[in-house]
Amino acid sequence: MKIKASPNENEKKYVTIKKEAHAELEERKSIFIGHAKPVTAESEAVEFIKAMKNEYSDATHNVYAYYMRGGALARCNDDGEPQGTAGVPVLNVLKMSGADDLCVVVTRYFGGILLGAGGLVRAYSAAAKLALDKAEIAVFVPFSELTMRCSYSDYARIENEIPRIGASIDGVSFDESVTIHVSIDEKLSEIFISKITEMSGGRVIPKITGSKMAPKN
Repeated sequence: MKIKASPNENEKKYVTIKKEAHAELEERKSIFIGHAKPVTAESEAVEFIKAMKNEYSDATHNVYAYYMRGGALARCNDDGEPQGTAGVPVLNVLKMSGADDLCVVVTRYFGGILLGAGGLVRAYSAAAKLALDKAEIAVFVPFSELTMRCSYSDYARIENEIPRIGASIDGVSFDESVTIHVSIDEKLSEIFISKITEMSGGRVIPKITGSKMAPKN
């Protein structure tokens, strides 16, 4: 049975998107393409915006917004659309998503039919939301990274036990012995170490070698 950590309201957590993604919609012959990306610094957001503008240089508009550090850093731009009809709606979608440290660029190819202020707000908001859905908003929590060395005879049993304890294998290398790299919710790391040490009769003792933020299972 997989071991689960006990709920903790004070648990350190971080909500953002898992990956870069894009989504497209059509509204009265105009094409809107939402592009979303997780970013860790404003320079990353600026580079992403620049890259999208270069890639879609033939588009009518490349509207953007980014939201970082819990809202301490938030920027948006209408890129020529009527003020308040594009950048602000996209930024509002980011705020309402509950995610942090992300950037969205919505590219528009004008289809010849004016949408009006309300239509623009709805279209830009919808394109941003679709991109975020594709990028997958997730709760990230602290994970411990562990390394262990074992004999080939112990490897098969340990490999089977790792997911049952709640860990995932990040990498394996084979030489005179087997080196296994795993990650697990940090609240379970001591349980994991004890379990592997016990089942191997003390021959294998996992060592914590680092930490990272990873999606909560």
